[in-house]
Amino acid sequence: MAGENTSLSGVEEALPTTADGRRGGRKTIPFIIASVAGMMLAAGGLLNNLIVYLIQEFNVKSINAAQIYNVVSGCTNFFPVIAAIIADSFLGCFPVIWISSLVSLPGLILLVLTATVDSLRPSNGSAPSGFQYTVLFIALALVSIGRGGTSFTLATMGANQLTESHHQAAYFTWFFFILYVSSVISATGIVYVEDNVSWCWGFGICLAANVLGLVVFLLGRRYYCHESRQGSPFASLAQVVVASFRKRKVAISSESDDYYCGVKEVAAKGPTNGFRLLNRAALKIEGDIFPDGSIAKPWRLCTIQQVEDLKTLIRIFPLWSTSILLSTPIGIQGSLTVLQALTTNRHLGPHFQVPAGSMIVFTLLSTAICLSLFDHCIWPLWKKVTHKNPTSLQQIGVGHVFTIASMAVSALVESRRRARAHPMSVLWLVPQLAIVGFGEAFHFPGQVALYYQEFPTRLKSMATAMVAVLIGVGFYLSTLLIDFVRRVSGWLPDNIDDGRLDNVYWVLVVIGVLNFGYFLVCSWFYEYGSGKAMKEDQVSVSHE
Repeated sequence: MAGENTSLSGVEEALPTTADGRRGGRKTIPFIIASVAGMMLAAGGLLNNLIVYLIQEFNVKSINAAQIYNVVSGCTNFFPVIAAIIADSFLGCFPVIWISSLVSLPGLILLVLTATVDSLRPSNGSAPSGFQYTVLFIALALVSIGRGGTSFTLATMGANQLTESHHQAAYFTWFFFILYVSSVISATGIVYVEDNVSWCWGFGICLAANVLGLVVFLLGRRYYCHESRQGSPFASLAQVVVASFRKRKVAISSESDDYYCGVKEVAAKGPTNGFRLLNRAALKIEGDIFPDGSIAKPWRLCTIQQVEDLKTLIRIFPLWSTSILLSTPIGIQGSLTVLQALTTNRHLGPHFQVPAGSMIVFTLLSTAICLSLFDHCIWPLWKKVTHKNPTSLQQIGVGHVFTIASMAVSALVESRRRARAHPMSVLWLVPQLAIVGFGEAFHFPGQVALYYQEFPTRLKSMATAMVAVLIGVGFYLSTLLIDFVRRVSGWLPDNIDDGRLDNVYWVLVVIGVLNFGYFLVCSWFYEYGSGKAMKEDQVSVSHE
């Protein structure tokens, strides 16, 4: 392929260093990537096999176990928002990451104890006691906090070591590649240990991986380029709303000189015309500014940049919302596929049985393979056909299509499973998982790159966390949707052989098609803000 190859080593070489030559740069990459691997191994070893653990060790009914899994997964993907707020407003990425990783340690220790101490789990097929549930849920909550506080904050911290947008996009691609490879290892090796050796050893490996990831991350402390905190960006956004409301009776000016741009800056132009009501927040009136040019009343006057930052978030919100219903089918498929796998013939040869909790590995593998092909195959072919590099929105759109296709295949496979007199091979479930994995390879990195480039500079941690929010909302919606289906139909009984799981998947296909149409409308009207270059020549893992 013509041009410079930006593989992982290429990204390392391109990483910038600060003026003193000691902070940031390529030497930070091994520490961050190793930390991602260790922490994702720890979380994946638990979450990937949680449904099976609940059913086999805690005697939880299958659908209820799937619901608990969805709630835990939702919490795991909501905590990144809290971590992002703390990182952007107060502490920065580094403290949030090591504190969150430290919080997960007692949770993993408690899980090891639930697997070893008989009094901490039910026996003889009885339901768990209130105390046993309490210990279990405390452990899951602590692990969720740790997972949520580290995953996407690590993504932001790594990107903060870079200055060029195409290097940042390359980093996000490789971040997801390492994340998925770690998940593959946890979904195969650790899950196999849990199913065939003992749950104690499996959770113990997760604990060791978490400790190792934390230690490696801390070892790189003196090399990281740390961002400085400048107060809460959320207060800054709130000031725009308040200031524009307080000046609601002031006429909007068309002269750029009437707007405040800051103490040391001269406005080349005034605020944009979109959402013009907010422009009043930057409109200068008597008493707003001190003689030295600084703001006298922060809740009555804001800079043009503050106004534009809020406008950027408002513009991108519809696009962000389209991905909520993209994550919901993935959450439903992930939990229900485990239940399908439990009813199939999982033997591969005379001595090996595929663990039901390891089925997600086919999604992870397909995603990792697709990500690895972007640099050398997919993007060059895309550019050869279209004569342009793909934009982030195009990547996300391809992800929508793959997800819809996966739900349709899931429905067809489930119909076949129900029609067979004997259990079918578990390998029939592989295509639907592989297709949704291809979709994730397109839309997750595409979303992270889009949000990181478009979000205001002071909200970079929130930008990467927005993807986690989507996943979290998707898991909660999947829980609500499953509850709704159980209430109004007989499609999801405790024994799925007596239900119509295929109908559930067809409903997801309809929802996906409607949501894709909504995405196309939002994409058509979206105007790029801070990442204008992405519209013309979207960053990819290679550049010319």
